[in-house]
Amino acid sequence: MTGFARVRKQFDEGEIVLSLKSVNHRGLDLHFRMPQELDPLESDVRALLKAGVARGHVQIHVQCTRTTAAAAAPVNLQILDAYMQAFQKASQAYGLDGKPDLNAMLQLPGVLAASEEHEPGESLAKALLDAASEAIAALNAFREREGAATAKEITQRCETLRKLAVRMGEIREGAIPAFQKRLREKLDDLLQGAGVEPQRLAQEAAILADRSDISEELVRLDTHALEVEKIIGSGGEAGKRLDFLLQEMNRESNTILSKTGGLGDLGLTMTELGLSAKAEIDKIREQSLNLE
Repeated sequence: MTGFARVRKQFDEGEIVLSLKSVNHRGLDLHFRMPQELDPLESDVRALLKAGVARGHVQIHVQCTRTTAAAAAPVNLQILDAYMQAFQKASQAYGLDGKPDLNAMLQLPGVLAASEEHEPGESLAKALLDAASEAIAALNAFREREGAATAKEITQRCETLRKLAVRMGEIREGAIPAFQKRLREKLDDLLQGAGVEPQRLAQEAAILADRSDISEELVRLDTHALEVEKIIGSGGEAGKRLDFLLQEMNRESNTILSKTGGLGDLGLTMTELGLSAKAEIDKIREQSLNLE
């Protein structure tokens, strides 16, 4: 499920900004982009996310800006000297007259860096974890709004699917007369006008109709659609529970399509309805990926 949240927090030496961005994913997939000094806190942030988010590809981006003079990073003269020497050698090699820009040099990697790595202080750690908690709450609120719209669409498609099942059941009631007509036409062609006992014709038609009976499939399809609506309406984690039901619904629709041949115009109508049912199931599956 897609969503976005950003939270700013102050700590003793500056400010921290944490943003969360999520997109659809079958499971929970976390990707961190944080300053190295915050690496010791990654496991704590990860634990908060696992507790608050069940599903999605989530990108966690953290910026840490220190504003106090005490926290300012000193110039690493050794690295700056190396850059200056490289600049001078390049100038001589290519006959250039340009002078180095100190402001640009100070932005090169490693020039403005502490000579030692420090563990994040208590104030910074608290700010990071508080920001993560607030961002998770904001992300879930964003996702809930989207989830409500998605749930409404899924419910509407389930209702359409159930109506298709009812229509297929109504058409199926006329199967035996259709089979009798089909058998009579074929036998007339084969026997060239010889008579066929009506009782025998009815028996054969009934056998063919029984082999193509889809009443159980239609009942299960309707039951599964009702269960999907129930899961959606009950709230909570739904995405993974829907996966199994949608697989079963797709299997029922495939069986229905395999059994509806040989009914002439009725068969064509049944095929169209069966394909429409499969289309609705596929659309429900697509939307279910947006739900936890």
